[in-house]
Amino acid sequence: MCRWAAYLGQDVFLEDVVTAPCHSLIAQSHHALEAKSPTNGDGFGIAWYGDRPEPGLYRDILPAWSDPNLKSLCRQIRSSLFLAHVRASTGGATSRANCHPFVSGRWAFMHNGQIGGFEKIRRTLENSIGDTLYDERQGTTDSELFFLLMLEEGLAADPYGAASRATARVIAASERAGIEPSLRLTAALTDGETLYGIRYATDAFAPTLYTAEFCGSAGRCLVSEPLDREGAAWQAVPPGSFVAMTRDAVTIRLFAPEAAKLALAG
Repeated sequence: MCRWAAYLGQDVFLEDVVTAPCHSLIAQSHHALEAKSPTNGDGFGIAWYGDRPEPGLYRDILPAWSDPNLKSLCRQIRSSLFLAHVRASTGGATSRANCHPFVSGRWAFMHNGQIGGFEKIRRTLENSIGDTLYDERQGTTDSELFFLLMLEEGLAADPYGAASRATARVIAASERAGIEPSLRLTAALTDGETLYGIRYATDAFAPTLYTAEFCGSAGRCLVSEPLDREGAAWQAVPPGSFVAMTRDAVTIRLFAPEAAKLALAG
């Protein structure tokens, strides 16, 4: 599975998260400690916010550790909000279109996890998306499709509700297809102002998620794996949680898409 890191706070260089820490995202790309696969070499991506409302986006299929362009960009770009991701494919070709983060308007999204049995419910889920959003689909991953499902469910107005309803739609589609729902979802998403995180699974093995103050308390990080083993006090986010992070506070609430599933059934 993948590794990712997100930052919100005062402007910092991207390298402070992506390349400089002792267990940075670059280090995790070839030696993750809390992932099913220690190697995440199927591409990478960064989405960062600056003076424009939409994020900048850079993605490539090279392993993150071997791309000098990524290291150069991270050394020069400063941002107060950015997402960075290194990919270990659980489905879908190694292509730029399948690399995270995914962007739509002001929104950016990245994911670690998978939709089990995706090949059996993919057509159903894709058919449930309106033409305008479906036309935005560039790749073939379950992650990008889940992002579009959230947008379809009203992400801009209600991030928590949209994530709950999209999750419920995936679970319901699995049940209708006669397969046991198997969804693992640890994701970060943002509208350029608030950073949101989700940690959820239909089994007992939700991928890890941590938060901590970072860069001398200049901001906060939300990560799939700590960026160091000493220093910052990383706090594990419990399974079944939805995180909302602003520049002033972090709130964590129960993430219970089962309630949304009942509403869909009704």
